[in-house]
Amino acid sequence: MAQHLETLVVRHTHRLPLPAGTLTAADGQGADAARQFDAALMSVGFKLSAGLLEHLSELPEATVVATAARTLDTVRAMVGDHVAHNAYFIDFPANVPDTFEFWTWCIAEALADDTTRESTIAQLSTGVVDLLTLPTYGNYRHTYAELLAAHDELIAAAGDRMTVLHPGGTLDDEITALYLALAGSATPLGEEALADLGALAAHCVNGPQPEAIPVRENRAVVNLARLDAGAGLLLDTATDVLRLACALSNGDVTLAERTRFRSFSRRVRRALLTGLDAVIAENPAKLADITAHREAFKRLGERLHPHEYPRLPHAAEAFAVARGEQEARSFDSRVEELLRADDVTAAVRLLTAAPGKLFRALDRLLRACRTRDERDTVVSAAEQAAPHTAGRVLLSVREHLHNRTDGNHADADNAANTPPAAPTRRFFATRLGRAWVTGDARPPLPAAERKHLIDVLDAELRRRLPTPEHLLIDPAVLDVALPLSGKASAAGLGVLPRGSLSPVDGELLRFFVYWKQTSHTTDFDLSALLLDDDFRTVTWLSYTQLSEVEGEHSGDVTNAPNGASEFINLRLGAARGSYIVPQVNIYSGEGFEQVEESFFGYMLREAEQQGLPFEPRTVRVKSDLRGPGKVALPLAFVRTPDGRWHAKWLHLYLQGSPDANRVEGNRVSVATLVRGIVGREYLTVRYLADLMAAPTTTLWTGPGGAGGAGGAGGNPPPPGPVTYIGLARPEGLHPDSVVITPENLRDLIPA
Repeated sequence: MAQHLETLVVRHTHRLPLPAGTLTAADGQGADAARQFDAALMSVGFKLSAGLLEHLSELPEATVVATAARTLDTVRAMVGDHVAHNAYFIDFPANVPDTFEFWTWCIAEALADDTTRESTIAQLSTGVVDLLTLPTYGNYRHTYAELLAAHDELIAAAGDRMTVLHPGGTLDDEITALYLALAGSATPLGEEALADLGALAAHCVNGPQPEAIPVRENRAVVNLARLDAGAGLLLDTATDVLRLACALSNGDVTLAERTRFRSFSRRVRRALLTGLDAVIAENPAKLADITAHREAFKRLGERLHPHEYPRLPHAAEAFAVARGEQEARSFDSRVEELLRADDVTAAVRLLTAAPGKLFRALDRLLRACRTRDERDTVVSAAEQAAPHTAGRVLLSVREHLHNRTDGNHADADNAANTPPAAPTRRFFATRLGRAWVTGDARPPLPAAERKHLIDVLDAELRRRLPTPEHLLIDPAVLDVALPLSGKASAAGLGVLPRGSLSPVDGELLRFFVYWKQTSHTTDFDLSALLLDDDFRTVTWLSYTQLSEVEGEHSGDVTNAPNGASEFINLRLGAARGSYIVPQVNIYSGEGFEQVEESFFGYMLREAEQQGLPFEPRTVRVKSDLRGPGKVALPLAFVRTPDGRWHAKWLHLYLQGSPDANRVEGNRVSVATLVRGIVGREYLTVRYLADLMAAPTTTLWTGPGGAGGAGGAGGNPPPPGPVTYIGLARPEGLHPDSVVITPENLRDLIPA
């Protein structure tokens, strides 16, 4: 368990917990082992900071060796090097055959095979041959060891990735700090981080707790640990009880998916019913929460047997509401009734009791207004509610209002005299990454009110943000989108929130996908779609088109009982068009959430670098694929007017077809989605940095260049404490500095 928790600390913080206790200089025999540890880390693109190397050198050799073994396993998994990445074509990217020549060769091999000759001839007589029936198609023809022998060693380059590990505190201190950070997060966590919080909560249940747990899903996971430990539950709504029941049943605590409740022990039933009874007894109006999840509460009641607990009458009331035997009108239904009656003023008056709901309804309320007085009422209510609304809600609404443009600035009083705006499109993405784009038929928002609300939001957010004495910013982080929800990104290394833009510096871009099936034959297909300025198809690379001017595909692997990899090699200088969209299509078998493991990533290399198809030092991104749908769109690459390429993060999944998904079949839907997300403007780190208005703000690339990840030369960091925001923690910062990197970017979101 301790080793697993140490892994979580390294993965989330890039800090290495240090052994507790103080050792004398005489005890330190670990200098050689520490240097060997550092060299082994560098082979996979990681490195010990100078301070960490010095500390480890003073420890006993056995301690360093044990620490190195655990840490190497962790970082190799972080970058995707914990598995063997074989390629179908052993010389890839060299000697990739023409697609039709390769297929012809496969047919010839099948005709030469006594076991497949007859069936192949029968297929040829129909004019159609199923590639999957050919013995040499889709299965590796060589071992991973043979692949290793066929490639030269990687030539090191200055641009290779180097992720620095920094010294942490004791393991207990690091675990506690990580638990408090995740539990107290102001934004929802992703699936992996939520699972990690569960493990941390179980360990920390009797230790320090966050002052508040604002995200309900986080609270459910913490409550699960508290219930197991016999500690008091943190409940203040009926929905908290429902979420806890979902957690107990290994279900969806976000309540987005239906949970099949398990049978609960008497102890658990009593705890859930007692908690529900206390919530309703304290505030009977909270019975209205039941109606929003009526069916789930009905099914939960069948498992809890509330009739067996006559001393908990308020809990029984909750299930009576769920069954429709007792009325408890929901807050939302009362608002809907007033809006249907065109009574905007009354609806606003009611919504003032729920500031978050008021802000989420602002656009609709403004569109429903018929007079300036009603619009003034809406804006005034928002001004008064702003100080009482969660920061991420304010930021979400601020982003929404910013994107309500393209002709939507006309004053409603003069709308009749305003020419109709050009058609705009709306982009939607669910928590699970399902996305779609549709036309925007909404009438425009009045320009004056829209601008005033933006000013209100900016002022409130500025009030909540800290004003650091010295703000030190890596310019590469300025275009990273704010993580308003962890659901909008995947777990992995180098992963940024949806909408983030990051520069791509290198001559060769290489995508990779790895998957390992659980129990059924599973075929994932890596493809890349190239689009022009108008999002029309230029060309693509896939198993149906193995080579093009831009690059090569490594070959189709159709079965992954021991894991399989596919690659696409792209020469950015030769790329036609303005957009490159890698995608992973499920051709057959298990889905992204059913396979044992699956992840996507990309590497960057210089033209002279050789090496294996997969080299961990060149990996810039490794992103888990665990979403719904049959087509994954992790990110797109955008060529800016200056000719440079940037990665634009998508984190999207298309529903696709039940099977046989191919890049040729989803070109239109992919282009539509990419157009929608590229055209949307996201709130970024730049926005919050401007609001902070620090007395001193410095753009600083660090001692080793962009990212400040280490190295010699460049400008040293300031001598005093700073607030640093960047893609990686640089060495040499004052120990009292506040450091914000993608791993804890959520800390920027004001509460």
